[in-house]
Formats: sequence, C-alpha cells, structure tokens
Amino acid sequence: MSPCKPQGVGLFGLKKWMAGGVCRSKARLDGKTVLITGANTGIGKETAIDLARRGARVILACRDMDRANKAAEEIKKKSGNNNVVVKKLDLASLQSVRLFAKDVGANEERLDVLINNAGVMCCPQWKTEDGFDMQFGVNHLGHFLLTNLLLDLLKQSAPSRIVNVSSLAHERGQINFDDINQEKNYNPWRSYSQSKLANVLFTRELAKRLQDTGVTTYSLHPGVIRTELGRHFLPTIALWRRALYTPFSFFIKNPTEGAQTTIYCAVEESLQKESGLYYSDCARKATAPQGRDDEAAKKLWDLSASMVGLTQSQ
Repeated sequence: MSPCKPQGVGLFGLKKWMAGGVCRSKARLDGKTVLITGANTGIGKETAIDLARRGARVILACRDMDRANKAAEEIKKKSGNNNVVVKKLDLASLQSVRLFAKDVGANEERLDVLINNAGVMCCPQWKTEDGFDMQFGVNHLGHFLLTNLLLDLLKQSAPSRIVNVSSLAHERGQINFDDINQEKNYNPWRSYSQSKLANVLFTRELAKRLQDTGVTTYSLHPGVIRTELGRHFLPTIALWRRALYTPFSFFIKNPTEGAQTTIYCAVEESLQKESGLYYSDCARKATAPQGRDDEAAKKLWDLSASMVGLTQSQ
C-alpha cells in the first residue's frame, strides 16, 4: 500500500468534516414562494438552486440586474424549474427597499420563505445612500426594513419563515449605540461583527413580536466559505499571510456546502415550532452571550425603526 494513501484519506476525511452538516430534508415547496436577497452569487445562488429544485417559485432580489439575469438562467437550467424571477433591490438604498417591497406586495400572492442573505464584509468606510455605515446599513438596516414591509404577506402565507444569514463573527460583535455608524473610529472587522450581531438580535426580537402569527425566524452561521464576500477583506491581508493561508483553502467550504444551513432553516420540518434561535452546520447552536441580550435586542429594534423611518402601522 502506498504510504501516501492513509494521509490522503485523512485529508479528504478532514475536508468532509470541515464541510459541515448537510440538509437531509426532502421537503417539497410546490406552490410556495421563496425570496432570496443577494441570490446571484455564492451561497444565495446555491440556496436558490436547491429551493427551485424543490418546486418553489424563487424570487432573486439583486442589485446587479445583468448578473442576476445570468444567475436566473443558470438556476433554471440546473433546477429544471423555470419559475425563477429577478427583481431589482439595492439594500444600500431605503428608497429601493421600499419600491421593491411595494412591487412584491402588489404582484405576489404569497411569500412563504424570506431569506435575508445579501451582505458586504469588511469594506472600506463607505456610506449607504442614506448616510449609514455600509455594513450596518446593508447587512442589517436594509433587511430590517425589507422584512417589516413584507410581514403582512408573510403572515397571510403562514406558516412561513424568515431566515437571516448571520455569522460566527457575531461573537466578537458589540452594538455601539453611541456610534452606530462607526464614525469616530472605523474598523472594518468591528463594523462587520456589529452588523452580524444585529442579525442575531433582530431575529430574536422579531420572534417575540411574531408569536402566534405562524411566522417563525431563524439566524445562522453558514461557515467559512469561498465566495465573493471576502473581496474587500483579502486585499488587506499581507502577501506573506496570504501565502500561509493558501494551503488551508482546501478545507474551506464551497458555496454548495455553505448553503446547507440556510436551506435547513428554510425547509426542515422539525424547526416549524422553533423561532428566534441560531443554527450552524444544520443544528441548533448557542449564540454568544451578547446575542441573547433581550434589552439590547429591543433597543436595537427601536433605533433601527427610527433610522429607517418605520412607522407604527408598518
């Protein structure tokens, strides 16, 4: 036997373990509608392919329409489902979010699963159209407003689900209520971690507000994945560090593997009676202590509502 064989088996075994959990649910979604933000690439696109294969009508909510249309054709081809549509959504613009939600409300009869997947990671100190920190604005505020504007349709379609793609980075996050837009001392990682903690707290507070409506909420860590999300982060790493990390890229999840927990939260039947919780590798996991701070979750909700101009009726 070749002396390399056990080592190879060990490496591939480790890679399989690093790939994480796999969604085993065979649930069908015929007659149901799923909306996924940022679905033209990465785990969003892989999630769309899987849910389209299950028979769902899939709405791709994307900023870049050319790329979104190309992705839609690929999703149709791979899933065998032509009921895939593209709608323009720029989460860095509250006006765009409102126009998008109005379009969905006027033209869609139901919404069974909302997957808030789009995000930006460790970008420079950019601002949204409305002057918010880009990471907090896109990763949290845009999705916060979108979700609230679609709640009536989700309630009408109950049982329905809201899935928020967060990150393990929430464990290092703190909500800086005194400088929510990170204007005093901007740090890309601190901004990103704050936005991912906001996803967890939003999911938790939303679950409380949706009790007895038939709408359930889930947040998740998809894993460390090879996607475009790190396009702003990688150039900031010194070349010698990148050289050290390169051998370990073999063990990083691909987008299909990274989409599994999102898919799990969207379709797994046993989760129907759970809400407001956090998942990783297709299993329930505990959040960091700051992710269970109900006072902070309520305070963040009130601040977010004020920032996006959400009225009581909405």
